[in-house]
Parts: sequence; C-alpha cells; structure tokens
Amino acid sequence: MSTQTLPATELPIIGATDSTPNVVDGLAFAKLYGEPLFKLPNDLYIPPDALEIFLEAFEGPLDLLLYLIRKQNFNILDIPMAQVTLQYLQYVDQIRQHNLELAAEYLLMAAMLIEIKSRMLVPSNKAQEGEEADDPRAALVRRLLEYEQMKLAAYELNAVPQLGRDFLHAQVFIEQNTILHWPEVRIVDLQQAWADVLGRAKLVAHHKISREELSVREHMSSILRRLQSSKFVEFTDLFDPSRGTPVLVVNFVALLELAKETLIEITQAEAFAPIYVRLAYAPV
Repeated sequence: MSTQTLPATELPIIGATDSTPNVVDGLAFAKLYGEPLFKLPNDLYIPPDALEIFLEAFEGPLDLLLYLIRKQNFNILDIPMAQVTLQYLQYVDQIRQHNLELAAEYLLMAAMLIEIKSRMLVPSNKAQEGEEADDPRAALVRRLLEYEQMKLAAYELNAVPQLGRDFLHAQVFIEQNTILHWPEVRIVDLQQAWADVLGRAKLVAHHKISREELSVREHMSSILRRLQSSKFVEFTDLFDPSRGTPVLVVNFVALLELAKETLIEITQAEAFAPIYVRLAYAPV
C-alpha cells in the first residue's frame, strides 16, 4: 500500500512566533524526556519536511480510480469520464511533486483515461453506418469490477480470525498421577472358576468318612501368607484338590471373607481370562 504525503511547511506552526501564546488551552505542546514542554525554545529549527500531511492511501491506480467512482456514487457501468479524469489528474499532479517514481504507474492510468475520453468524443465508423458502437470504457469497467471483487474477497479473508493476530492457542499443563484400575471380576466368572476347582477335586476324591474340624480363620491366614510371597497368584493355585471337597469349600469361604474385608483383590486382565488374586495392601 502506498501512502502519499505533502509537506506541512505551508501550515502555521503553533507557538512559532512571539505573539503566539506558549500554552494552548492549558496544555503543553509536547513532552521532552517525559516532561511537559510549555514553551518552545527560541532557537528551535523545524526543517521543511519534518511535518507531513498524510493523504488517502491507495494500493494502485485502479484502487484510486475505484475510490473516486464510489465516493461520488457514479454508475460504474456508465462512468462520466470527464469528471473522473479531471479528479484523477489532480491527484496525480499532487504526487508528482513529491514522489516521481511512485507517480509513474499513476501516469500510465491517466494516459489511458485521457485516451478513453478522446475516443468517446470522436464518432466511430460503426455509429456512422447505423451499428451499435463499441464502448471505449468496456475494458476499463471490466478491470474495475474484477479488482473490486478481489478487494472485497481480501477484506473478507482479513476478517477471518487469525492465529497470532486475533487469538492464541491456550496451553494448560496439568499434573496427573496415573492410577491403575484393574477390571472387576464378574460373579459368573468366579462361579465358573469354583466349578472347575470342584471338578478337579472329584477326580481325586476318595470315599473316606472322618471327622475333621476346619477353621475359616486358619485358611484366611494361610491364604494371606501365600499371597505375601507372590505379587499375583492364580485363583486355581490357591486350592489343593487332593485335600478333598470340605477343605476346598472352607478355603473358598475364607477367600470370600478376605475379599469382603478388602484384604485381597480378585481380578483378571480381560473377559474370559484367568482369574488372579493379590493382596490389596503392601506387606510390611
């Protein structure tokens, strides 16, 4: 985008003469090293190009021409070439005085406008023969419409929120402690495992009638001692089928009591996988 400027030497400088008051409406002229400046130095020298007036900023000749047309609500399909050309030349004459290199591309458009204006004044051969003459402004109008569409599209794209300009990615760091959750064992799987243990016990069962006192507490202590030496013990390894069904029943009841008192955990890696038993606390 090019911005045209004019020197401000033609503007009166406030406080430049002795007759001008040093303070305007009780306000300082400027700040020098953070301190307010209420009086201009007598030996102050302001070079001619120190202050400049900024004119309208345009991105090129087409942008300036479109601005002149839209500002005065001209019909872009029926451009009054005389008025637009005159206003365009006035602007080009201003920038020629200060930036000749920048004015070159604007002069090319000025020449095109003058050519179109001249062609509109001269009757064409088709008009003399009764045919509809070509409009000399047609090519220029097409370029202006295409440029305006691209400019509007650029505005719409610029209005879209952009990362780094309109918003930033939020970054949040959360410290988390990983807690291992073992899958719960279903009652059906535990029943099936117990049925397998009973089935193995029947294979080695002997018909022997005897009286034996069995203690659930003793079996609970025995299971805890067994688990202290191993991290995981398979469910079936806690039962000895050779000791008979009564011992297996008491041992199973002891296992359930330990699980009820949350002294052990019964788990399995996935569905239909082997069932394992482990201590629910860390042994001392």
